[in-house]
Amino acid sequence: MQQVAVLGASAKPERYSYQAVALLKAAGHAVYPVHPALETLQGLRVYHRLSEIPQALDTITVYLSPQHSSGLADAIVAARPRRVILNPGAENPDLARDLADAGIAVVEACTLVLLRTGQFDVSAG
Repeated sequence: MQQVAVLGASAKPERYSYQAVALLKAAGHAVYPVHPALETLQGLRVYHRLSEIPQALDTITVYLSPQHSSGLADAIVAARPRRVILNPGAENPDLARDLADAGIAVVEACTLVLLRTGQFDVSAG
C-alpha cells in the first residue's frame, strides 16, 4: 500500500483524476485528494494544499495543466514524495526538471494504465 496524493482531484466522474481516486482506493492505497475548493470526494477528505496532508507521501499523481502546476514545485518538493507521476496532459518539463534536481523521481505515465496493468507499485522505484 502506498500513500498517494491526487493533485487536481475532480468531483466529476468523467474526469481521469476522479477515476484515479476510485482505482487507487480499490487497489488498497491510502488516497489523499487535493483540490482547493472541494471538501470531500468519494468519502475521502479533500485537502486544499499538499502541505495539509498529515502523512509522508510515496507518490503524487498530477492531473493539472502546466499553467496550474508550474507554481507548485516548492510545495511538491516540500512534500518529499518518492515519485511524481505526470499524467497525459500534465507533462511539464520545467516542473519535472525542478523535481528531478531535488532528487524526486518523475514519471510521465497514466496512473490509470499503471493501476490497470499492475505496474503502479512496480514503478514506485
